[in-house]
Amino acid sequence: MALARPAKPLPLSGAAMRVRWGSVGLAILVALGGAAVLTAATRTGRYLVRAAWEEGKILRRRRAIADLVSDPRTDAATRGKLQLVLAARAYAMDSLGLPARNAFTQYTRLPSDTLVLVLSGAARDTLAPVTWWFPVVGRVPYKGFFDVREAVREEDRLRARGFDAYLRPASAFSTLGWFNDPVLSTTLRADSADVANTVVHELTHNRYYARNAAIFNESFASFVGARGAAAFFRARGDTANAGRCDRRWEDDKQLSVFWMRLSDALETAYAAHPGAAGKADRLAARDRVTAWARRQLVDSVGPQLTTYPAGYASRVRLDNAALLARRIYMTGLGSFDATWEREGRDLRRTIGAVIAEHERR
Repeated sequence: MALARPAKPLPLSGAAMRVRWGSVGLAILVALGGAAVLTAATRTGRYLVRAAWEEGKILRRRRAIADLVSDPRTDAATRGKLQLVLAARAYAMDSLGLPARNAFTQYTRLPSDTLVLVLSGAARDTLAPVTWWFPVVGRVPYKGFFDVREAVREEDRLRARGFDAYLRPASAFSTLGWFNDPVLSTTLRADSADVANTVVHELTHNRYYARNAAIFNESFASFVGARGAAAFFRARGDTANAGRCDRRWEDDKQLSVFWMRLSDALETAYAAHPGAAGKADRLAARDRVTAWARRQLVDSVGPQLTTYPAGYASRVRLDNAALLARRIYMTGLGSFDATWEREGRDLRRTIGAVIAEHERR
């Protein structure tokens, strides 16, 4: 999703609502101690100090969900979504074994309709991501910004250095259980299926988060969020929302396969023109491959998608930064489902099996 460059926070819409901010969310809390080590004189130190300040504001604005639900001044739509959060949280703990602690028992209303902007970067002629280093979580292929102007400046810096840059909004993040994450007003703007998915997705990070493995962490959480939300709704007898979760997951699996096909085609094209002398040929090959990919999306893949916005296939960004950003959340989704099938569609057991397998690698 291409973003304009406004002077104020951006609205969330369409597929952007599904973007979540994982490991960089942990940078918020390590800022409290890490910034003292890195010092505010460094760019990373200043970034962490700002992140800690913004997280502090989110935490200060928290109100207990139970109080809001019982408050007659709370509008019916908000009350219903907050009750859904508590129910999804309870299901994630009791049925899936995800440690919630006190996460999602409180609510923070944000002063704007955008939580953070997330930036990804990549070389234009190879599938090499730009990465950022943070204490505790290590290197990650994205960086979150609470300040729109700073996000746009960093985007401009990447482009000035010859990289692709992809900036988009996110509606939620996790501090991986270090703080009691509240549910945010940006999250509640989604429909019920996405709200439940978000709760289960973020609590999955509390159960397991591998250092320097953003793609596994986020793709695994995407799987647990989707299958967990569907199971949650079925347990409540809500077949409509369960079916909606299933359809979204099928769309994401289909796109996961397509993004991997595109990645493989680009890798092959880039490898055919090695070295500095081959850069112009790599860029020309990229144009040919992405033109092919657009035709495939519009003619074959797009018509089969049932939960993405109309026109998604013709509008979605296809540069290297956008492609790698999608792969963070959508790599190997079918393999997680294959394990789920082997485990008799027992999601709690599947979670343990996937974690054990990843630990053995």
